[in-house]
Amino acid sequence: MAILARKKGSGRRMLADINVVPYIDVMLVLVVILMVSAPFVNPSLVDLPSVGASTASQQKTQPIFITVKKDGSLMVRDGINDKAKPADRPAIVALAVSKQRTDPNTPVVIEGDKGVQYEKITEVMNALYTAKIKRVGLAVKPAS
Repeated sequence: MAILARKKGSGRRMLADINVVPYIDVMLVLVVILMVSAPFVNPSLVDLPSVGASTASQQKTQPIFITVKKDGSLMVRDGINDKAKPADRPAIVALAVSKQRTDPNTPVVIEGDKGVQYEKITEVMNALYTAKIKRVGLAVKPAS
């Protein structure tokens, strides 16, 4: 809305001012609506399956256990009842590859000591991934 203003002696001129107070009020109402409605929208809600002793299935194949000790040395166990033997990284990868050829679903489980540097564990994982071993996991102790 244009307002006519008087200037000393020269006549009238137009002033074009916009009243922004209603726009600010509308924006504040929109912000409040968004703040109130945001907790009710959960786009990233995921229904995770539960895992327990009653629903977990037993492994059909015995996994290969690779133990990384605190000093960085490696031990390998072929199955649960087998005794751990010291081994180097190429021997472990060769064992895992030969097991995967006979049964592609053979899992490889890496057990890392609590005090070992994480880099030692990632080196073993990298060697297994470059050999195209499909099922590699980390063993953890459940919280008490």
